[in-house]
Amino acid sequence: MINKIEEFIEYLENEKNYSSKTCLSYRDDLEKFYMFLNEHKIELPDYSQIKEYLYYLNQLKYSNKSISRKISSLRVYYKYLLRNNYIKENPILLVSNPKQEKKLPNYLNYSDLNQLLNMPDKSTTLGLRDALIIELFYSTGIRLSELVDIKIEDIDFYGNKIKVLGKGNKERYVLFGKVCLELMQEYINTSRIELNKKMRNYLILNKNGDNFTGRGIEDVIKKYINQTGLKGKITPHTLRHTFATHLLNEGADLRSVQELLGHSNLTTTSIYTHISNERLRQVYLNCHPRAKK
Repeated sequence: MINKIEEFIEYLENEKNYSSKTCLSYRDDLEKFYMFLNEHKIELPDYSQIKEYLYYLNQLKYSNKSISRKISSLRVYYKYLLRNNYIKENPILLVSNPKQEKKLPNYLNYSDLNQLLNMPDKSTTLGLRDALIIELFYSTGIRLSELVDIKIEDIDFYGNKIKVLGKGNKERYVLFGKVCLELMQEYINTSRIELNKKMRNYLILNKNGDNFTGRGIEDVIKKYINQTGLKGKITPHTLRHTFATHLLNEGADLRSVQELLGHSNLTTTSIYTHISNERLRQVYLNCHPRAKK
């Protein structure tokens, strides 16, 4: 059985410059695949056996999105094997992705968002920091992993922008407005000085003076969500969805929102148009005389 996982991961790390998190996902996908091959004593899988593997994943209740990701991992892997002459034919060439379920991103309306934004007590050290965390998510549309890595030198206070490292190690700038700027300056001049016992250069610090983990930020958001009594699953990513949805609702074009979110593909951003279209539909049904029953 041809197993070049380690060599392939080294290729992704050294030649493609993929992040450690992305490489870990590839490794996990491929190890699950080889586990299936070993259990079924398959030496050199063909098209039909790969289809059996996908059926096996379906039986294990993997979502179509997860299965599509595993197919994508196999595509890149087999392309690598073929290019390096480890195999003569690519068995996954004709395998298609399962149909994706279209799930609308969860987002907050203006009233619920303002309730959340006003929940932290800005008169306290940690409350001011927490207010900035929530404001940064909404004002910039930043990802959780990007927020925890912000350093003071990444912030352009005159240009109102922050340099972040996104997916695929791609750098981009996210923008912020006057409200976020004033909150950030107040935090840096007060709370951050108190928290920065270890002289860290990260913007957001925990109570011990260290930079936050993603889990720590999630706990902060969860704390205030619980205090508001808002229903449904609301996470830091919900605030990113809210950022995009509100921009489109206020007239932003899709291409600009794509750039601000750091999406490499416009198709990824287009999911937000479904939300805007649904909002327009509800307005029509509620307001037009001929739409009412």
